[in-house]
Amino acid sequence: MRKGLGQILVEDGILTNKDLDDLNKQQEKTNLPLTHIIQKKGLASEIDILKALSKLYHLDYIDKLDFKEFPEVYSKIPFKLLQRSKIVPFQVFEDQVKVAISDPTDLHPMDDVRAFLREFDVVFVLTTEQEIMRIIHTYFDKTSEETKELMNEMEGSFGDLSDAIESDALDLSNEAPIIKMVNVILSQAVSERASDIHIEPYEKSVVVRYRVDGILQKVLNPPKSFLSGIATRIKIMSNLNIAENRLPQDGRIKLRLAGKDVDIRVSIIPCQYGERVVMRLLNKTDQKHSIAGMGFTNEMEKSFKDLIYRPYGIILVTGPTGSGKSTTLYSALTEINTEERNIITCEDPVEYQIEGISQMQMNEKIGLTFASGLRSILRQDPDVVMVGEIRDEETARIAIQASLTGHLVFSTLHTNDAASAVTRLADMGIEPYLITSTVLGFMAQRLVRVICKDCKESYKPTDKDLAGLGIQRKELKDSLLYRGKGCSQCLNTGYKGRTGIYELLVMDDEIKKAILQGADANKIREIAVKNGLISIRDYGKMKVIQGITTPEEIIRVS
Repeated sequence: MRKGLGQILVEDGILTNKDLDDLNKQQEKTNLPLTHIIQKKGLASEIDILKALSKLYHLDYIDKLDFKEFPEVYSKIPFKLLQRSKIVPFQVFEDQVKVAISDPTDLHPMDDVRAFLREFDVVFVLTTEQEIMRIIHTYFDKTSEETKELMNEMEGSFGDLSDAIESDALDLSNEAPIIKMVNVILSQAVSERASDIHIEPYEKSVVVRYRVDGILQKVLNPPKSFLSGIATRIKIMSNLNIAENRLPQDGRIKLRLAGKDVDIRVSIIPCQYGERVVMRLLNKTDQKHSIAGMGFTNEMEKSFKDLIYRPYGIILVTGPTGSGKSTTLYSALTEINTEERNIITCEDPVEYQIEGISQMQMNEKIGLTFASGLRSILRQDPDVVMVGEIRDEETARIAIQASLTGHLVFSTLHTNDAASAVTRLADMGIEPYLITSTVLGFMAQRLVRVICKDCKESYKPTDKDLAGLGIQRKELKDSLLYRGKGCSQCLNTGYKGRTGIYELLVMDDEIKKAILQGADANKIREIAVKNGLISIRDYGKMKVIQGITTPEEIIRVS
């Protein structure tokens, strides 16, 4: 009898028999694929699952694809098929072509590839979706070349169109080069994992910058004469008023780019030299919310899970804008999301839709604020409530009342560390006895860039390098630290992707006593450190020693 995926994962020591029983029960209820449920619960990584699938389907698993150019063969397969199905040819041997896939259960694209390469023996191997997309973007995606060609075409063939723009921007927005330019800007941003696109007008130039892994990078300089056309095209796509260029406008675009479903939040403001456009890209396809992927230590993961499985109370996540607070909340909700729990959120805006959770979009223009939304949610018989942000005393008091009446409440605060969240609530007018009787814990966090695996190298740090973070040389393995040299995969930055660094302050009797006595943030932090709190800086230090990030990154964010 053929073994199933779950049985192989149990034999590999990834799952326990109890895990498998629970997964099978959930699969019967939800009818979702087992791989989807396993990854959603964070029980196994993508690599663990792929290795198990390789045994199940008798396919080779390859960590890193060794790509060999063979355009006359590869060009037989349409680029859209590669992009849509996340499948890519990477080697040719006489009459054999090796093709990488990440989902051996999806037979249609495999049949399509065999049809396009009917004169060859097609051999499929398994690898991660990320590795497949790396090969596609590096060797098959022509977006970057299109950008360069388009820039040359614009500068060489169209001359100065400023007069045309002044007279009829809408006509210009329908010109093929402008449509193509906007499409290329969006497509390239998705390919390069950008979270934001900035289109910035200056006196004699326009600059397009992408925010990748939290850092802005300049990518294009379109002709200044095309600014109005580009802005108008984006307004049309996001259903904004194309005739209004004196007031700020906000809109939204839903697109499928580079094989991914992307929500784009658009903000346009008038500046001295034209309209400035910022677009926030929310990539629904690649986003996976799981506690296992957040970069917790084993001890912190256990402590955090202990908090989120409590029946009632408040859990607050703190940090500056862009520090990953929403992702942490989504991961926590995904972890506890079961049929037995009624989970409702009020958010501004709803960034990612999570199946099985009711999410409400705030709209202050019509009076739907966090406070009024939360008040309404409590009439919907919830077990768990998530409030996007506690901004004022009214919202804080309703959240506290919700926790006192048996609800588990998640929310965020804008403070620099966990201990400061106590004084922030006190500043809002919340009495100390309410804080100590409802709040379960505070988590402060930052996001740091991860060293690129493709160009990672070791080096011997100087005493000055170590002193910045307070690292002792004896803490290092072989006295070495790590950094990225810079390569095409990381846009020559030396970093690719981000991970979190955290501090988790769990309420205990000593901290509660200090809060009731009116202690300030420094005193609360001092008690928490004495009781085992690992600060954000020390958490980052561990990541540096492990070779995950660099000292410069930790110093930059903390």
